[in-house]
Amino acid sequence: MTDHSSTTPSQVQHHTKWAWTVALFFGAGRGKPGPGTWASAAAVLLWAAYARLLHPSALELNIALLIAFALSLIFGIPAATIVARESGRKDPGFVVIDEVAGQWVTLLGSHPNWRHALLAFILFRIFDITKPFPVRQVEALPEGWGIVFDDVLAGLYALGVASLLHVWI
Repeated sequence: MTDHSSTTPSQVQHHTKWAWTVALFFGAGRGKPGPGTWASAAAVLLWAAYARLLHPSALELNIALLIAFALSLIFGIPAATIVARESGRKDPGFVVIDEVAGQWVTLLGSHPNWRHALLAFILFRIFDITKPFPVRQVEALPEGWGIVFDDVLAGLYALGVASLLHVWI
């Protein structure tokens, strides 16, 4: 039920600045084409940069990822709700904090290398776009809950498949 009408972020009269910053994930939601893909890529790049620059253990990397995921929910659900209301759209395509949350779920347990990053990225995008049962039904949850949790569920599907494939790659 993503609303793909022509309203853009710059056409909205009233902006709650923090909500728009979070919901558009610091501008990734303005990416063209496919703002969700840009946001997923940004989430993977942040994860990879953290792993590359700080050299955390696998446990530390997963803890950091869980904290980032929790923050994306704590701030993302109300931000998505506010932006949807202010834009007058049920699920604006430029709201991408949901893709970030779903992508971070998919990366849990991944080794910090390009093969695992690419696999997580591709799998999440497939499940986010195709929305297998019951992912599409979760969109019916009210406001920010539906906007965010369908992608979290898509991320869980992608995590399951990625976990099985990690045995071979």
